[in-house]
Amino acid sequence: MLSSIKETTEALAGEAYIADIGLCTSLFLALRMGKALLLEGEPGVGKTEVAKVLSRLFAAPLIRLQCYEGIDVAQAVYEWNYPRQLLELQARRDQADAAQAHTEGIYAEAFLLKRPLLQAIDAANTQAPVLLIDELDRADEEFESFLLELLSDFQITIPELGTLRARHRPIIIITSNRTRELLDALKRRCVYHWIDYPTPEKELEIVHRRLPGVGTRMAAQVVAFIQAARRQELAKPPGVAETLDWAEALTHLGASELSPQLVDATLGMILKYQDDVDTLRGALAGHILEELV
Repeated sequence: MLSSIKETTEALAGEAYIADIGLCTSLFLALRMGKALLLEGEPGVGKTEVAKVLSRLFAAPLIRLQCYEGIDVAQAVYEWNYPRQLLELQARRDQADAAQAHTEGIYAEAFLLKRPLLQAIDAANTQAPVLLIDELDRADEEFESFLLELLSDFQITIPELGTLRARHRPIIIITSNRTRELLDALKRRCVYHWIDYPTPEKELEIVHRRLPGVGTRMAAQVVAFIQAARRQELAKPPGVAETLDWAEALTHLGASELSPQLVDATLGMILKYQDDVDTLRGALAGHILEELV
């Protein structure tokens, strides 16, 4: 357990994650109060990375549930192992006992297939895992409502078995790209924080920490170009993830500084829509380069 906001900041920095005071405060309080941390922000700003960093920091298992439209209990929580149940029933047919003997114990934990949410509160866990519920906004409200019991009491009720409770409360990180508003009931059960795009100084420090092999001039140019690109009318502005990918790609090309030709050739590393590439390529990219210090 982290004992202070300062220690939280230093611990994240030790894992090459540069966080501002707001995120460190929210994370510290979520850990101390035993609440889930709900992180919202644009794609690529480092929401998912928080869970990965905590997993490394506490040497804890990382259990990830990737949400998508139509996800249900069978994919996220549990389902019964029907083939194994049928085999068990066939094996009991030769028993001399009455019909009760043929079905007794079929709905037991031994026949349960545990999905990520149930794995996170499994009483067999020897330590608290990190549970990442990623991109919850992609799931529907019905699934979101199902999470309320888990977030409130760290338990899940299975009709055939009863209520299963966590022996070690999982560290829960929930992320959302805010493609839709999450339920107020869910937000009340979480500590909330919005992760914005980093300042130029912070983003440059992130590049130096994560990619120490990138030259000082190249890192500064990449960050300055990315910052300028985010101010343009783009469908999907580049996130920090794209900054790091671009900087790494440029080192593989042996580049020491940006040029118009190099930018045009590698725009696909930072922009994921052809309309955005067409917007930035050519004159606009050249104009941004001219203004770089």
